[in-house]
Amino acid sequence: MMAQMQKKARIIALYLPQFHSIPENDKWWGKGFTEWTNVGKAKKLFRGHYQPRVPADLGYYDLRMAETRKAQADLAREHGVEGFCYWHYWFGNGKRLLEGPFTEVLTSGEPDFPFCLAWANDSWQAKLWNSEGTSQNYILQEQLYPGNEDYIAHFNALLPAFKDRRYIRVNDMPLFKVYKPFEVPEMTAFIHLWQKLAKENGLAGIYFVGQTTEIEKTEQILKMGFDAVNILRLYDYTSKGRSFGKKIIQYLKRKILGHPFIYEYKDVMRYFVGEEDSNTKIIPSIIPNWDHTPRSGFGGLVYTNSTPELFGQHVNEVLKKLEKKPHQECIAFIKSWNEWAEGNYMEPDLKFGLGYLKELKKSLETFNK
Repeated sequence: MMAQMQKKARIIALYLPQFHSIPENDKWWGKGFTEWTNVGKAKKLFRGHYQPRVPADLGYYDLRMAETRKAQADLAREHGVEGFCYWHYWFGNGKRLLEGPFTEVLTSGEPDFPFCLAWANDSWQAKLWNSEGTSQNYILQEQLYPGNEDYIAHFNALLPAFKDRRYIRVNDMPLFKVYKPFEVPEMTAFIHLWQKLAKENGLAGIYFVGQTTEIEKTEQILKMGFDAVNILRLYDYTSKGRSFGKKIIQYLKRKILGHPFIYEYKDVMRYFVGEEDSNTKIIPSIIPNWDHTPRSGFGGLVYTNSTPELFGQHVNEVLKKLEKKPHQECIAFIKSWNEWAEGNYMEPDLKFGLGYLKELKKSLETFNK
């Protein structure tokens, strides 16, 4: 039994809380806006483009509903997901957005399913177009870093979650992920402060995870005081894997046919995993698919022709990198559980049903034997 426990993979799925209306989005985008608005209006932009994507078992849900949150947790648990990592929005000076669903999970005690938090420390922006056809970014909600007083308030706001028995821990420390480590001024001081506050409040510490898409920056992130680095190789193929000929073809398709950036998932997925992922300090990412066009139209990036079978191959490659890691650090993040407007989700849709979840479960059952 002990040998099985040491080998068991810990699969944590990133979870978007955007599927409910809030006053700010009503003001910016129109009353009732949620992520489903972009999902529902998506169009086919080229032959064979899988759009629009329609949810199956869970439907067009509202995350304010406890029944929906329980159904999600039941599906995830049944297919081997240890817990959800909720994206958490703290913009400084106590400003939070989209915190409602997680607050309900925390205060109600339901669903009885593990969770952790990831700080999405990034400004919210919109792209505005003018009559000349050029655009500029407009900041809707700015990410600020006011200093220690705010960092302490941030910690105290999350302390009830850190102390919850459901909170995902690594070596008895609550796992907390930071989306953009280099954006936080005095990141090392921030970590030291939170570690001090954690111990003062009866915790063993905080297990800090920094995210990056740049492998060469992992050592810098660890030196800041992070315990581990989550490498997201989402764009490695586009930056490193394409031949000159493929770049020319892509350019011509965009200029002549007006296509978005299109790549085959079977080609791209080979770049989602690397040798560094075997390192105990590195947490790899599992990526079911990617299609940003519901949000960005012809400027979007599309990984086309992803299937459950190809995804299963990708999961197996990730799990191989976890084989020699101790159980506590035997972690991989799924990006994502429900990122529907970026074609990046595990939840059932009308085309594949439970296909991706079944492949995940099959791979984990083999790995965990």
